[in-house]
Amino acid sequence: MIEDSGWVLVPALVTVITAIFSRRPIASLLAGTLMGLLMLDPGAALNNFSATLLAVMMDETIAWVIIVCGLMGSLISLLMRAGAVDTFSMALATKAKGRRSALLYTWLLGIFVFIDDYLNALAVGSSMRKVTDRFRVSREMLAYVVDSTAAPICVLVPVSTWAVFYASLFVDAGFAAPGQGMGLYISAIPYMVYPLVAVLLVPLVAWGFLPVLGQMKVAETRAAGLVAPTNAVDLAAETENASLPHPQATLKLYHFLLPLGTLIGVTLWYDLDVQIGVIVAVAATLVLFGSQKVMSWGDMFDAVLEGLKMMLPALTIVVMAFTFKAVNDQLGLPTFVIDRVAPLMTPLLFPVMTFLTMAIVSFATGSSWGVFAIAIPIILPLAESVGVSLPLAIGALLSASAFGSHACFYSDATVLAAEGSGCDVIDHALTQFPYALVAALLSCVLLTLLAAI
Repeated sequence: MIEDSGWVLVPALVTVITAIFSRRPIASLLAGTLMGLLMLDPGAALNNFSATLLAVMMDETIAWVIIVCGLMGSLISLLMRAGAVDTFSMALATKAKGRRSALLYTWLLGIFVFIDDYLNALAVGSSMRKVTDRFRVSREMLAYVVDSTAAPICVLVPVSTWAVFYASLFVDAGFAAPGQGMGLYISAIPYMVYPLVAVLLVPLVAWGFLPVLGQMKVAETRAAGLVAPTNAVDLAAETENASLPHPQATLKLYHFLLPLGTLIGVTLWYDLDVQIGVIVAVAATLVLFGSQKVMSWGDMFDAVLEGLKMMLPALTIVVMAFTFKAVNDQLGLPTFVIDRVAPLMTPLLFPVMTFLTMAIVSFATGSSWGVFAIAIPIILPLAESVGVSLPLAIGALLSASAFGSHACFYSDATVLAAEGSGCDVIDHALTQFPYALVAALLSCVLLTLLAAI
């Protein structure tokens, strides 16, 4: 049986290897998906692909992602076409004195926008890239900072969509009484070491205490104009032509802050429902800009449609990632890996083995939520049986989830951080990966120390 053998790892390996060499995430996910379907039933692979894709497109989560990300693109398009983003960038540009402060302002803004990783990745990247461009910070470095304050911050703050999702899983799995899931989640926050380390590494990178690693050196050298550009963004050429944005004179800072504040405030008011938040934010922006004649109504509706179209490539990758995950679930990849690692669990090794195992599964499948709905009913009873506290086990699981979202080449957060920052997805993934590995290694040490205490 394929489900009981190491062959279940093949589609994930095909996807990762294809992504590295082709630099095309959609083609890579398609290759891995087709490989998995051929392994399941070669004769019905095409029919199963069609059925799986249809099931994914009908899934409530995918519908939510399409609505939220599409309208987020519309909101960003409105703010950019009106010049509101430029106004905000100019306000920060007068305060930022160099690349270090530009990156630190990006980091602080990412911490402030803590409600949802999608909101964080798109809003922070698009609003800060003019500032970082001015100081010739590569778009890849910007995307790294944005991505490091997307899922990691949402994991650490209990007032976020991540906290609500996992708290509900704890109740559904019977590890918390109704209404007590959030309390269990909060008790595990001190043990969520990966997101904490990933967030704290950013200022160290910005200040130069942690050197520029791997492919990020190439990106930073290119941004400084010291080497010829490749297919990536040539910031040297861009800053030659326009080192600072020139917004319309009538726009004020509130034209940017009010739509963003509406998005955050309404989302909080409606129990972290980002979908309602972005709908109200787009509507409020249309009324604000229309009533003050910032843009004509025709131009605004064109901007809304342009924003939707802008998000199509990113949404296509997300849909294919969910399809790939569905095939891996049929193959039994998560259960296979967990079952093979379970016999190795001891009280001392349990947290680090849980982190490493689920980090690999999350990275391979591109899933930061779905896989863990399967893992929680398996991992947490195992933790109790070997004498490991639930908060520590949950901390290890959530650390793995954050790593998967942060490091995977085709995770939704990686895709949207690249989209918001204006760089290629694979360029972002490859330049960010060394920093994710550093954070993962430090997390292994910390989890082992916490288990020994």
